[in-house]
Amino acid sequence: MIIILFVIMFTLIGVGMSIWVSMGLSGLLYVLIRGDVSLRLVASQMVNGVSADTLLAIPFFILAGNLMGSSGITNKLLKFSNFFVGKYRAGLAYVSIVTSVFLAGVSGSAVSDASSTSAVLHPIMKGRGYDDAYGASINASSAVIGPIIPPSIPMVNVGIISGISIGKLFLGGYIPGMLMALGLWILVTIVAKKRNYPAAHVERSWKIFWSLVKETWLALLAPVIIIIGVVSGLVTITEVAVLANAYILLISVFVYKSINLKNFFETVKNTAVFCCSIMMIFAAVGLFQYIVSSEQLGQQLMNLILDLHMTKTGFLMFCTVFFLFMGCIIDAVPVILIFFPVLLPIAIQLGVDPVHFGVITVLNLMIGLITPPVGALLFIETKIAKIDINILIKEIWPHIIVLVGVLLLITFVPWFVTFLPNLLFS
Repeated sequence: MIIILFVIMFTLIGVGMSIWVSMGLSGLLYVLIRGDVSLRLVASQMVNGVSADTLLAIPFFILAGNLMGSSGITNKLLKFSNFFVGKYRAGLAYVSIVTSVFLAGVSGSAVSDASSTSAVLHPIMKGRGYDDAYGASINASSAVIGPIIPPSIPMVNVGIISGISIGKLFLGGYIPGMLMALGLWILVTIVAKKRNYPAAHVERSWKIFWSLVKETWLALLAPVIIIIGVVSGLVTITEVAVLANAYILLISVFVYKSINLKNFFETVKNTAVFCCSIMMIFAAVGLFQYIVSSEQLGQQLMNLILDLHMTKTGFLMFCTVFFLFMGCIIDAVPVILIFFPVLLPIAIQLGVDPVHFGVITVLNLMIGLITPPVGALLFIETKIAKIDINILIKEIWPHIIVLVGVLLLITFVPWFVTFLPNLLFS
């Protein structure tokens, strides 16, 4: 029965229906086919899916990232990054990576980071002779860092659905995020030398440096405020998301004077529309959680793994292949909400640290953002760069290989994930 449910869901997604509609319709069909469950269950379970208070953190983190873009703070971070790395061969590609690291500390959304950075950076890259597809590929792949370095909206999802400490998940993403940036940095260096991209002249002096510090230090404090709030336990994850928005608004209105009421309401409206689609997925997943529980999918998977005599290493490899595949064909949110609670108890029983398992699951699914056929970031970049998606796909494969390499490293060397959570939460 459960197999039929997933076949129906993936078929509906394949013919172009929205994910939440596909999930809701397939769940409704399941209830109708069973016949022994009241239709009232559909409504009650969907309400349960969006009833967690922690869910409020998601729209606030997305709003924070969008406010940084609309208020011009993203531009300031680009200028700050350019001062340090813009002079190197393919310097703007390095700027994209460094800026993504900065933005990752505020929004936790790859889509938000890619949209705000690429819209500013891509025209400059094109003017300096970069291939359109190359500029789009580095902007897309560097944006994947956003949901790994805290705060991270997907990790909030993992924490909500599993009860794992969101603070530990956040800290677990720091080193993997930096390894991703390092891997992309090395790739850019190799490609820049091979294609002979020019080095740009960047005027550097102490006067310019202090001017940039004066202009950006308040913006750079935003990630620090978020992490101190989460790790210290002084505020909840939702409260720290609200504080981040309040802080960004304060510096945008009273210091930078870069946002007005019209820009603010337009940003809030766009964020609300985007968040509605996410919350509809959570509602549909509420119904799916009931179905997965009633069909005892977790126990069935456990029995299968025991029958296969799967070791800890074998299980991690299985999960890596499974989540990479799922990330290629479906959005990360429903995959996390449906499958993570099912696989987590098995992982713990085999001796996998839950924080480690949460981080590698998120990284697996985030790579899906730049992997065809779904790849949300691919579609964003093709619109910004005005190129055919097939050209971008050919260009982005080396970036995917680098990120998968980082994924395998942190999967089989858990220390890269667990070191900071164990150190600061001990």
